[in-house]
Amino acid sequence: MNMSKYKNLLYEKIKSQLLNWFESEPDRDIPNEEVYRFLHSIKGTSGTIGMVGLHQTADRLLEKSNEDSDKLWKPSDLRDFLYELVRLSYEYENFQTVLDCSSINRKGDVPLIQVIDDDISMVVLLKDALEEQGWMVLANTNPTIAINQYYDLHPDCLIIDVNLPMKNGFQLLEEIQGNHHKRFIPKIMMSIQNDRETRIAAYKSGADDFLSKPIDLEEFIVRVERHLERKKIFDQSVLIDELTQVYNRRHLASVLESSLDELKRQGGYFSVAIIDLDHFKQVNDTYGHLMGDHVLVHFAQFLKERVRSTDHVFRYGGEEFVVLFPGTTGEETKAILERILAEFSKTIISKSEIEITATFSAGGYMVSNHETSANTIIESADLALYKAKENGRARVEMACSHEVIVNKKPLFISVIDDDIIIRTMLMKILQSMDIEGVSFDLAAYEDGSKFFDSERHIQIGQHFLILDGIMPVMDGTEVLQKVKLLPNANQFQVLMLTGRKNEKDIARALKLGADDYVTKPFSMTELQARIHRLIKRMV
Repeated sequence: MNMSKYKNLLYEKIKSQLLNWFESEPDRDIPNEEVYRFLHSIKGTSGTIGMVGLHQTADRLLEKSNEDSDKLWKPSDLRDFLYELVRLSYEYENFQTVLDCSSINRKGDVPLIQVIDDDISMVVLLKDALEEQGWMVLANTNPTIAINQYYDLHPDCLIIDVNLPMKNGFQLLEEIQGNHHKRFIPKIMMSIQNDRETRIAAYKSGADDFLSKPIDLEEFIVRVERHLERKKIFDQSVLIDELTQVYNRRHLASVLESSLDELKRQGGYFSVAIIDLDHFKQVNDTYGHLMGDHVLVHFAQFLKERVRSTDHVFRYGGEEFVVLFPGTTGEETKAILERILAEFSKTIISKSEIEITATFSAGGYMVSNHETSANTIIESADLALYKAKENGRARVEMACSHEVIVNKKPLFISVIDDDIIIRTMLMKILQSMDIEGVSFDLAAYEDGSKFFDSERHIQIGQHFLILDGIMPVMDGTEVLQKVKLLPNANQFQVLMLTGRKNEKDIARALKLGADDYVTKPFSMTELQARIHRLIKRMV
């Protein structure tokens, strides 16, 4: 791997920090904690990308600094203290080669890995290294945003740095373990500190593995791959959802196949319903994910107790459940679900002095033809569910057979980029993209103000934005900020296009809540695969 781009990011990080300390606020005394975090970051990144002299210098200065010291540095004293590091970085930079902008293509449904580290240079380095293997990476520098994404997206592997702002990696991991202890997701901790106490603390917090910085990227990839293999084997061997204790999505495929085989041999019919808890995100946002999990567990058990012993209940994903009703017509299915809805809407769900009520929306489909595919069955029920939501939620709708062909779930995709070439290419690949059950509503805008002037953002439904980071009139981060304040913000997923060397834009986009980013220049094949992956996760 060519490391020149990561070295350039590191140089920009050093320059930015020195400018802030010595020129932007020349009269401010600098807390030692800031100096320690800066040296900690430089040591980890420089060692990982093979800048040995800079790594050793940062390490030596780090030892002279005391993390718990209350010392305040005078700018002149700090300048002298950091002189050797500054000199070395200058020498390294002036011997740099041309930036390598090569891209790696991806295809297929691949694992999702989440990286949480406040060092954006390290985030970019690990993200690129992991994605070279064909995996998808969700990166974040803000622990609060990152933990919400963890709960929402359920990554296949989690990588956390020990030294994070606001709450450290141990606290973050303990919170995840406490709330999601029933879910098996491999967790790797990394730290510049490789002492026995830190490693033991990591394992006690719930880590499955520990890596010390600087990281050997080849070893790092091998260890992540082993954890992903363990996760895959575990998932294939389990039929029960770990949280709710009903059947999982994987077992649904098997039961649907068996039901269709039975239909072919014996004839008859069966029905399938998809059930979605209404406004579930508000529960998480208002009361926290722990209460959200309690609601899911409560609802799953409520559902199991009120269907027949011959019916099958599955957790489909997030707050969605599927029920398969053998030998049941569409009318009978609707009557059963309406009875359950009426009873559930009057039920008080309580935990730790919090009491709430909830409702659900449901869509169903009756299957009488054994040649119907499992995808068509789920798609049909999902379209009926969409209709129930469109008609006000807290209701049950059944799909008719002709609706499977005619109707698809709309997805509003907006490309916002001031470069006409990029807009043209993106619209072309989006027009050629086909995702089952989804109808693309495409539009392109040369800047953010035109997007908002069009009032496209108020359209009811899910939105996917491909947003350039730097634009005239309204900057990409301004657009993102405005989107996140919308009443329907939870309906938006945002993919940011950023400059390869613009570390500040990447950091700010992630902190504001961008779901992913791609750096320019990029391979269109790579970008198409990433867009396809993100949209599939949405729908």
